[in-house]
Amino acid sequence: MVFLLGVAAFLGLAFGPSLWVKAVLARHSKDRDDFPGTGGELARHLLDEMDLQEVTVELTEAGDHYDPKNKAVRLSKAHHDGRSLAAVAVAAHEVGHAMQDASGYVLLKRRTDLAQLSYYLEKVGGVVMLGAPILAAVTRSPAGFLLQAAAGIAILGTSVVVHMITLPVEFDASFNRALKVLRAGRYLPESDMPAVRKILLAAALTYVAAACMSLLNVARWFRILRF
Repeated sequence: MVFLLGVAAFLGLAFGPSLWVKAVLARHSKDRDDFPGTGGELARHLLDEMDLQEVTVELTEAGDHYDPKNKAVRLSKAHHDGRSLAAVAVAAHEVGHAMQDASGYVLLKRRTDLAQLSYYLEKVGGVVMLGAPILAAVTRSPAGFLLQAAAGIAILGTSVVVHMITLPVEFDASFNRALKVLRAGRYLPESDMPAVRKILLAAALTYVAAACMSLLNVARWFRILRF
């Protein structure tokens, strides 16, 4: 019984945030006739207003994000071409990251550097975890299992650190930047602001949801290798 409760709690932690984020965005994804432009057009307008003409606005299939290396706000088709409340709020959120970059926001740079490290560490960790059983069989020593443990801890630990830094970065982009810009410019009716807050919260929690899902990946490795 305790084991089943533990599994249920783990699955809830892994899938819960992601499902909530998707539900919030879906709820506010209907195009609005009273919106004068798309999410992509709003992003371009906001960037121009802040003299960030060097930042491009691009359509992507890789999910909404800001690329600090290439100075690009990238939006999914629904948010780039859509005229929904979700499109407007998500576009403003990603512009918030461009604002962070332009102002030299330290946590954004640290998050970017750690995310790159985490990506390569996951790749190396995967190779180590695949090769560890072979090493253990050849050497007949516990070295393979120790390597499994080290790889698993490194992957999970780096992911946790990255997302601990990511959360304040995302909240700053949503509530200290995007929300203030939308209010100051009166781009939306006041009656829409409660929904906008929920969408901006969902945008801020997107990476947290991804982090929770990554826990499943680590658990999968341990199950495959019966660690």
